[in-house]
Amino acid sequence: MIKSMTGFGRGEHSSNGYQITVELKTLNSRYLDITLRTPKSLQDFELKIKEAIQAKLSRGKVHININVEKKDESTTRVAFNSDMVKAYGKMLEEVKFLANIQEPVTIRDILRFEEIFETRNPEEDQLEEIWENAELALSDAISMLNQMRDQEGRELKKDLLNQINGIADMIEEVTLISEKRVPEVREKLHNRINNLVSDDKFDPDRMEMEIAILVDKMDVNEEIIRLQSHLKFFLKALEQDEPVGRRLNFLCQEINRELNTIGSKANDSVISHHIVLGKEKLEQIREQVQNIE
Repeated sequence: MIKSMTGFGRGEHSSNGYQITVELKTLNSRYLDITLRTPKSLQDFELKIKEAIQAKLSRGKVHININVEKKDESTTRVAFNSDMVKAYGKMLEEVKFLANIQEPVTIRDILRFEEIFETRNPEEDQLEEIWENAELALSDAISMLNQMRDQEGRELKKDLLNQINGIADMIEEVTLISEKRVPEVREKLHNRINNLVSDDKFDPDRMEMEIAILVDKMDVNEEIIRLQSHLKFFLKALEQDEPVGRRLNFLCQEINRELNTIGSKANDSVISHHIVLGKEKLEQIREQVQNIE
């Protein structure tokens, strides 16, 4: 089953007052190109995020946005360093003794030292839990993304089958026309050569050889066989479960080459018209293939 490279996915998970939202958007790209936008609390997990994407996607430009929200209003927690409080209290007592100060040391004196307070983001205590929920949200987002890419892939497949079958039908018409032309071409060449040579210099064997050479140059049977083979491989690739975008792109190039050769060798207006229609269908195929993973 082929997949489109464009899609969108979203996943959410909540735990212990935190809500984690992951959004994925993918666009066409020759290679897998991942762009991350994560909060500071998850920056250490960026490699794991990329590995999770690489395990599920092989091509495309991937934009990932992860948001972590605290449901309650408090976003920070203020604490004090007990060791620092003891150290400053002891220091003030020593200063008081050395300076012969009679007033007692009060809490106000200790609070003058800002170093005793610590401001910590609550996320720092819950990084693993936040990552576990982010990982679940990421998995849901990837699943939703692939569902959309699968659905678009099915639509692409229908259109590609229609276009490829159209080229196959065109080739059958060209084959019939080409086969009917051989006797006609041979007769025209006979008449033309008979009019150009005199009776005393006429060589039937030489004439037959020249006709055979000219007919062979106009024969497109070999190109038709190769073209039919390319179409067969194209249809087979559409049924593969693995990414086939690059393979289909290569087959488009080969199909185009054979169509050009048939059009130039046939030297027939009717065949040329069919080839033009076939190339129009191929151009639509090439545009669609650019969107396949």
